[in-house]
Amino acid sequence: MTEDTLEPEQVKRSRPKPGERRLQILQALAEMLQSPGGERVTTAALAQKLQVSEAALYRHFASKAQMFEDLIEFIEQSVLGLIQQVTDREPAPHLQVRHLVQLVLQFTQANPGMARVMAGDALVHEHERLQTRMNLLFDKVESAMKQRLREAEHPQAAVLSAVLSAFVLGRVQRYVRSGFRRVPTEQLDDCLALMLG
Repeated sequence: MTEDTLEPEQVKRSRPKPGERRLQILQALAEMLQSPGGERVTTAALAQKLQVSEAALYRHFASKAQMFEDLIEFIEQSVLGLIQQVTDREPAPHLQVRHLVQLVLQFTQANPGMARVMAGDALVHEHERLQTRMNLLFDKVESAMKQRLREAEHPQAAVLSAVLSAFVLGRVQRYVRSGFRRVPTEQLDDCLALMLG
């Protein structure tokens, strides 16, 4: 018996498992943020992409800001997880700094939609607390670099970590503003050699 011969009441609609729809919404939002044009993502456009009503979105999220908060949480967990991986795998502090910069920029390159959130472009017309939270993540990255440079006994650990942090943020912004054409890892080894020696 094929599905064509089943009576309508016999065909079960596949409903997403709990939490699955929420993840689908976040994935669709991240995908929409990958558009090089940088248009603002509305809940109407997001609902249309998912072929659901806007009300369906709000059954899973209290607001669009909450959707962005969940994306930022994913970015935070990923970036801070990368920092921990570097610390666990590389014993030399000066090499930890190099790997930290590389991994953050590789994460950005692999996730263009997240790059727009990290650069702040996707947050321009959203709640101010979202940009504040994203700024805090970059402060944590800078602090992690400063700590490792101090462990490596670099004479200007604070200055160099500030320069490296600005470099990372600049590369993320350039990637986004170029429509994802200028990859953040472009000539990265040469840049790091110049800054870190």
